[in-house]
Amino acid sequence: MFRIIGDTNINFIGVRKIAFLLSSILVILGLIALVMIFMGKANMGIDFAGGIMIKGYFDKPVAIAKLRTAISSKFPDVKITRLSGFEKKNAYIIKTKRPKTEAEGKQRLKDLKALITNQFQGNKFTSVSEHLIGPAVGATLRTDAQKAILLSLFGIIVYIWIRFDFRSGIAATIAVFHDVLAVMGIFYLLGLEFDLLIVTALLTLAGYSLSDTVVVFDRIRENLRKYRTKGEFIPCVNKSINEVLSRTINTSFTTIVVVIVIFFFGGDVLHNFSLALTLGILVGTYSSIFVASPIVVEWEARRPRRFK
Repeated sequence: MFRIIGDTNINFIGVRKIAFLLSSILVILGLIALVMIFMGKANMGIDFAGGIMIKGYFDKPVAIAKLRTAISSKFPDVKITRLSGFEKKNAYIIKTKRPKTEAEGKQRLKDLKALITNQFQGNKFTSVSEHLIGPAVGATLRTDAQKAILLSLFGIIVYIWIRFDFRSGIAATIAVFHDVLAVMGIFYLLGLEFDLLIVTALLTLAGYSLSDTVVVFDRIRENLRKYRTKGEFIPCVNKSINEVLSRTINTSFTTIVVVIVIFFFGGDVLHNFSLALTLGILVGTYSSIFVASPIVVEWEARRPRRFK
């Protein structure tokens, strides 16, 4: 089996206080981002903030990169998606953010259509549908996204509780919550846009982080039979993490390679999505080692209890 690293004997639990400090900074940054999102002051995408959407098709083929370049000269926030499965070829969905008033929105819609016509003379663009996506729709989507994330965290608690024990479920949920907040905080710090694709990435990384944590917890449970009678809980946790470290790094490395390929070759639409996944994989790998396991160690030190 291919291994990036060999056998290790690293004292991961010994640096848990430093890890907790770093994680606290990431969580605080994520909470700030969360507050800004609730207040509508973060860089919200069209899905959440509302916007203008045109669905239509060209008579002749048009490269999506050329279309994006032509429109972004006047509408830098444009989002363009190729419409596959449509009855007409060369079909696209074109979105831009909506101005504050409806009148400005209608004018912006006219300007967008005029720009497409002027930039692609000789290649007629037929508009199939036009919509002004109001802020109320965006608020509903934002609320639904929040519910989806909270529901997933609740499901994690129940799953880990059943498979291991309650404290493990809480530790895993804290680690996942830490990962989601960390990615949100970094995105907010960089001024990147939050949209439905980012919510998808956050839910994906929650599952990825949970998978890593389950592997570590499962190995801890196996090793407890050898160490528990000696009262050496911390050595047991350290040994367990070291035993699965190669597997963890192999999985993270191969996954990141795929996500990086998507980042460079998946087009502008997938840039933020793939970046969020990359950050999530890194943070998720870190949290399964330096957040979830140390929380169980601290809990065990205060209230010793055998794993099931």
